[in-house]
Amino acid sequence: MRGNLMLLAASFFWGTTFVAQVLGMEGLGPYTYAAFRFALGTLFMGALWFAYRGKRADERRAGTFRSGFLPGIPVGVAMFIGVTLQQVALLYTTAGKTAFITTLYIVLVPLAAVLLGQRVRVAQWGGALLAFIGVYFLSAYGELTINTGDLLVFICSFFWMAQILLIDRYASTVDAIELCLMEMIVCTVGNAALAAVYETFLWSDVVRAAIPILYAGVLSCGVAYTCQILGQAYVEPMQASILLSTEAVFAAVSGWIILGETMSGVQIMGCALLLGGALMAQIRGGTEKGVL
Repeated sequence: MRGNLMLLAASFFWGTTFVAQVLGMEGLGPYTYAAFRFALGTLFMGALWFAYRGKRADERRAGTFRSGFLPGIPVGVAMFIGVTLQQVALLYTTAGKTAFITTLYIVLVPLAAVLLGQRVRVAQWGGALLAFIGVYFLSAYGELTINTGDLLVFICSFFWMAQILLIDRYASTVDAIELCLMEMIVCTVGNAALAAVYETFLWSDVVRAAIPILYAGVLSCGVAYTCQILGQAYVEPMQASILLSTEAVFAAVSGWIILGETMSGVQIMGCALLLGGALMAQIRGGTEKGVL
């Protein structure tokens, strides 16, 4: 339950950050916005890292401490590539199709888990399928054409899958704060480099976007990614991928409440199916029967 709640908290902050992203990029380029957002997340995680220095010292003396900085590099690279491809794809395709294709990781994660020798329960396969259909109705219903942006998002979904599986590998064995801090550093440096090459900005635009950047930097980057890492220490990757996909529901609802976006009956049905898939994935069999 602790892991589930942490992952749902991460999904909530990521979903509501779509609103902050829309507001924040009214005067800023996507890479500039992301650079400031992840830089703020880095500062937040750096302060947290400093605050817990005493605990790390105790663990070092006990011989139980394992740094998360080195494992955080591949995790950060996977997340940075996923974020960048997703952002570029939005230049060519719709936000709804982007959200839908990105959540292919709901299906890719269990497939990869099976290839890696992990067991996936029948209920989890059913939950993944239900959640995937739900995201389709919520985000991309009626959009059937394929374009360059869609292909970029498809590639992006593999990097989100990699990020989830890498966190599953390291979350319970290394320092979670250091893992998340390195993740933020990699994304900050990557986006700052892209912004320096492709974009320019005015400090007045940054000031106007201060509240969206603050929300996205502290809550979406700092708090949410920490919740993901801590939550995945308790929850297997298949279950985690379904819970994390509920960000689509939080995004739709927050857009409806804050931005005045409308929700059709099909979208509401999609929300219900996605949440139903998340609940189905929690079902545990009493025996090893029914495990694939």
